[in-house]
This record gives sequence, structure tokens and C-alpha cells, in this order.
Amino acid sequence: MIVAIDGPSGTGKSSTSKAVAAQLGLRYLDTGAQYRAITWWMVTNGIDTDDPQAIAAAAGKPEIVSGTDPADPAITVDGVDVSGPIRTQEVTARVSAVSAVPEVRARITELQRSIAAAAEHGIVVEGRDIGTTVLPDADLKIFLTASAEARAARRSGELKGADVNATREALIKRDAADSSRKTSPLAKADDAVEVDTTDLTLAQVVECVVTLVEEKRAGK
Repeated sequence: MIVAIDGPSGTGKSSTSKAVAAQLGLRYLDTGAQYRAITWWMVTNGIDTDDPQAIAAAAGKPEIVSGTDPADPAITVDGVDVSGPIRTQEVTARVSAVSAVPEVRARITELQRSIAAAAEHGIVVEGRDIGTTVLPDADLKIFLTASAEARAARRSGELKGADVNATREALIKRDAADSSRKTSPLAKADDAVEVDTTDLTLAQVVECVVTLVEEKRAGK
């Protein structure tokens, strides 16, 4: 059972995907963390993240390993645990530019497909292009949405002391970058089920997705 959960930042993808995977005994993959990991490596190794050619040339160098335990989704780069460092503001500001480079997307997409194929009992994979590009044959595709205001409030809550308006502007800018890139843009797959999380609690979103998965399993 492969479940693809896509959507922009702040819609609750990670929290929902982890909870659904844990509840249903599935593996879990945060594809955004992989793009953050390669971005962190570029920054750490002095690669100019404003230079697509420099990024492309280095895309194959770092060794990225993603854990798929929903309770503890570890991620390492060249053997170093980067689950903390990849969440810094510097990485957040650069990840769209790095992940727009076709060579980076090809490398990470290949990695994601191999992880999904190796998940014996199934996996919940969350990102921005899972249902459209990475796993177009996923058993169930879900696209989470929410208003910019709701997303900014959630993201500001995660980033202690963050300004809600500044966060909202940053999210809108990120959406535009992700939706307009030439390679694998953020988009809703034609056969995806859209779930608007604006007025829903996390528990309600999880319940909704679990129900969709169970219906799919039952062949409804």
C-alpha cells in the first residue's frame, strides 16, 4: 500500500503522514527532509546555491540515508545526523532554489522510489510531487490544502517567536517558487483526493486520511 500525500508547506503533511503511518503500521518518508538534507550539504560545503550549474555538478556527491520509522524518522548525510541542522532558517531560505535543479530532483526522486519499493507492508510518502512525478502509480493520492492564514499560524507556532505575517509572506513566496519550477512542480494529481485542513484539527485530518486508506484497502 503506497499512500502519496502532497501539498504546500503548513498544511499538516508531516504530522498527518507520520500519524497515519504509525496508526496503520506503514513506513513513512518525509521527502522534503531529503531536499533539505542536500541543501544543507551544499551550504556546508560552500556550493553557491544561486548557481544551478554548481548545484548540478555536486548533486551526486552527498550520501543521504532516510529512516522510515514514523516514530523516529532519522536522516543522515555522509553518516552525520542532520535532522536538526536541516530545519535552520538558512536551509529553509535556500531549499527551493536547490530543489528546482533538475539533477537534484532526478537524484532524490530515484532515492525516494527505491525507498518506497523496499517498504514491505507499505509506506506513506509526503512531499510536493509524489502523486504526480515520484510515485504516479501510488494506491492512494491525497492533496492537503489550507488557507495561507491557517498555514502561517501553524508554521509560526512551530518556529517559536516567528512573525505570522512574515511567515505568511514566506509561505506564499515558497508556493510560487514550487508551483512554477519547470521540473516536477507542486501540483495536485488528477486522481488525488483533496482535503482542506483549514478548519480541521490534526486528529480530524488523520481520521479522514485513515478512512480513505482503509476504504482503498477494502477495494471500495
